[in-house]
Amino acid sequence: MAYELYYWDGIQGRGEFVRLALEEAGAEYIDIVRLSGRGRGTGAMLAIMQSGNEAYIPFAPPFLKDGDLIIPHVANILLYLGPKLGLAPDDEGLRYVVNGLQLTITDFVAEVHDTHHPIAMSLYYEDQKEEAKARSASFIKERIPKFLSYFERVLQQNPKGSQYIAGNALTYVDLSLFQIIEGLIYAFPKAMSRYSSKYPLLAALHDSVEQRPNIARYLKSDRRLAFNTEGIFRHYPELDVEAS
Repeated sequence: MAYELYYWDGIQGRGEFVRLALEEAGAEYIDIVRLSGRGRGTGAMLAIMQSGNEAYIPFAPPFLKDGDLIIPHVANILLYLGPKLGLAPDDEGLRYVVNGLQLTITDFVAEVHDTHHPIAMSLYYEDQKEEAKARSASFIKERIPKFLSYFERVLQQNPKGSQYIAGNALTYVDLSLFQIIEGLIYAFPKAMSRYSSKYPLLAALHDSVEQRPNIARYLKSDRRLAFNTEGIFRHYPELDVEAS
């Protein structure tokens, strides 16, 4: 039975972290909202979220449906999928290390979102542009280096070598780090222009993931949605400055 992935139509967003894992593993899955057509798929997703019959309903997408089981939240979905897709360590303890890394990525993604919506999600970007400029300047100066330096250090200190973030094989966190780098380069090209010299291990990881056969095919396919100004990673030239 195919996995069912539910996420908003037309944007990569948080759903992309799950898609990358499914694509790398060659798993059978249905991107419900996209493949069901605009409106119908969204309606099916909202019906689950607003159901009065389900015992445990998800608060927001993305969520994954595997048979009767509904699993919300990116890190939670990947914790569930990782062992099934061969994208988690065999060692149980190391699986929790990997989950912790993914949760750190969750924090990072939330901060990326807040660069263009620093006041309220209910307001348009244009309604908070000046505040977004201040938030983005701080994010570029302080938070991007904070997070990327951390992941660079984790790679460097991996006892099994710096090819992967944890252990001696690819995990879903490596795929998520690829997506983080891709998104940051799209949203803040000036700020990220010299990232590969500052974080060479992360840059090497990004490039190795990009070249993996299943990922390379996915990136060239129409299943890979383009970045746009509706998603988590948004490029507004006025928010992008060169990193010091």
